[in-house]
Amino acid sequence: MNTKSHTPETLVANAGKSTVINLADSMGSWQRLPVRTHVITKDDVMVDVLRRYATAHIKAGDMIFISERIVAISQGRAFPIKDIHPSRLANFLVKFVHKSPYGIGLGSAWTMELAIREAGALRILFAAAASAFTKPFGFKGVFYRVVGNNINAIDGPCSYTLPPYNEYAKLGPAKPDKVARELSKAVGCPVVIIDANDIGVNVLGRSDKSISIKFCQAVFKDNPLGQTKEQTPVCIVRKA
Repeated sequence: MNTKSHTPETLVANAGKSTVINLADSMGSWQRLPVRTHVITKDDVMVDVLRRYATAHIKAGDMIFISERIVAISQGRAFPIKDIHPSRLANFLVKFVHKSPYGIGLGSAWTMELAIREAGALRILFAAAASAFTKPFGFKGVFYRVVGNNINAIDGPCSYTLPPYNEYAKLGPAKPDKVARELSKAVGCPVVIIDANDIGVNVLGRSDKSISIKFCQAVFKDNPLGQTKEQTPVCIVRKA
């Protein structure tokens, strides 16, 4: 655990992103201020990470949005792929997963194996059957809705993943709402745990349910934290 003092850096937009976004539906304009950190490991404590890098920047009315990835990593829920030995079921099911250019998801045998371990083989099979049955009717996302357990937050190594996690697969964070509440209490502002990429936003945890999922998705719709090696897994969201 690294808790040494840290001189706050100037918070600037990541390449190709903007710090300000104008939202529709009278939600106004908001700043998204990315916070750079060291590479988070299982030895880090999230409260210490926020206190070291973010709290010096926080003003009244601010919110902190955190990438679910670093929460999961700090919980020890990321695993070297060399230590994951996919079952025959994982190797079979992965053949039917749509491969996205924006992340592996369950598109590898390693991540599928983690999904089976997390949700159970029977639930995975039932969700796969439900997805196959409803797909001809145009329904999307059935698999993830049925299986639950934040399985859609599972991800694996990509070419752009920050080392050493380009050789890891990870689960989603455990009890993200509880984590968000604990972090909020520690740093004195609302906390949202979010899974964002360049095609969508999934809100996993909120310390305050009055912060709507619609707002969280809108304010992060262009993924201001970036998708490659920005090393900014924390974002301060502030009314512009």
